[in-house]
Amino acid sequence: HDPLLLRYELGNLYIDLGAEKILAAEREGQKIAIEVKSFLQNSAVSEFHTALGQFISYRMLLAEQYPEHTLYLAVPLDTYTSFFATQLAQGIISSQQLKLIIYKPQQEVIEQWLN
Repeated sequence: HDPLLLRYELGNLYIDLGAEKILAAEREGQKIAIEVKSFLQNSAVSEFHTALGQFISYRMLLAEQYPEHTLYLAVPLDTYTSFFATQLAQGIISSQQLKLIIYKPQQEVIEQWLN
């Protein structure tokens, strides 16, 4: 399922925006969906707000349509070590129970999984 189709009352969401897309995969027998974000814009806060809103919407739709999938938000390592290390971001990650994948964009490898 690449991209993974999500339906809602106004139509369908095909989450496939260039480098930012939702992927479906399996990790150790667990079905997962991954929302990949690049955080290339000037404002990490603004991109975080957008990513958070998308993540919450996608998580709700996944729970209804693909309850066997767990949603992860993938962020670049440099963004994680800078913006995501702030008290604000950590508080939101905790309160919203965000599951994260930290990746290295140039090497295209996963550095860390955070549940």
